[in-house]
Amino acid sequence: MDVIEYGNPIAETVLIQLAGDHDIGTIKSEYDSIKENTEKEFRLIAMKVDDWNRDLSPWEAPAVFGKEGFGEGALDTLSAVRKYCADQNRKYYIGGYSLAGLFALWAAYQTDLFQGVAAASPSVWFPKFTEYMKAHEIKCPAVYLSLGDKEEKTRNLVMASVGEKIRQAYGLLKERGTDCTLEWNPGNHFRDPEWRMAKAFAWVMERKIFKEKSEFLQSKSR
Repeated sequence: MDVIEYGNPIAETVLIQLAGDHDIGTIKSEYDSIKENTEKEFRLIAMKVDDWNRDLSPWEAPAVFGKEGFGEGALDTLSAVRKYCADQNRKYYIGGYSLAGLFALWAAYQTDLFQGVAAASPSVWFPKFTEYMKAHEIKCPAVYLSLGDKEEKTRNLVMASVGEKIRQAYGLLKERGTDCTLEWNPGNHFRDPEWRMAKAFAWVMERKIFKEKSEFLQSKSR
């Protein structure tokens, strides 16, 4: 698993993000935007998965678009993540976008290593994940959830359930005492993923809402 790192290598705060080929190129601009919006020193570790559908899935599931189904490689991926969380004097936050966001949520049910989850547009439509959340207790104190306001407007019936599912996830986490926020972003699933991830990590680090998008885009152009 390839790893890209930014920030202070000895910082107390460590952000771990699972990423794929489609978003690894935006990690630097994401890091810059987080840095502009926090006074905390932090280290961002982006871990590039080899097989998106296999490495991030907690269990096998049939394809919901195209022909490629989902594997059950999440346990192996979490084992790789744990190697970067060995120093007990540091605070670790895990996050990801889309299926990586679902993985981050699932990981927080497996271990108490993480102080927060940054799940931007997570794939909570994943079969039986809501049932899993109902049957288990999350082991981290804070969760950021977000979704694009057009993501549930699709003809794919499984994907269209994402709005209902994320509202249910938010409700379940709040009921059980998790410090949780749900933010709605403009656009569909593919709009501004690095902006959404930057906001997610900024919130779990400091529990405050990120700057407006227009300011974010100005910071990217500098």
